[in-house]
Amino acid sequence: MTGRRALALFTRMTVNDSGYVTTVVLAEAYRVLTRAYRLAPADVLTALSELLDRDGVEIQDREVVRQALALASTGAQFPDAMIAAHCAARGCLEVASFDRSAQAHLGFVAP
Repeated sequence: MTGRRALALFTRMTVNDSGYVTTVVLAEAYRVLTRAYRLAPADVLTALSELLDRDGVEIQDREVVRQALALASTGAQFPDAMIAAHCAARGCLEVASFDRSAQAHLGFVAP
């Protein structure tokens, strides 16, 4: 979906005719926009943050996503931040990962 088509889709959404966006879709959008389209991660995080507050857009686990955006703003990759935020929301004390970047930015532990 191009930027214009995505904007048109979100523009059509209203409180009475809302759309639903899952956390997986948000993580995938971040990856595609930063890797395939080479957009700056900070710009993509800003756009995702604005989407959270848009009328007519229902976001799965909105507060978890908000926390993930805050974590990602410190340099972590957004999908990794989503993992951290989901785990924290469910009371996990540690997250194991082979991802060295997530270990460095989010305190994930090596398995």
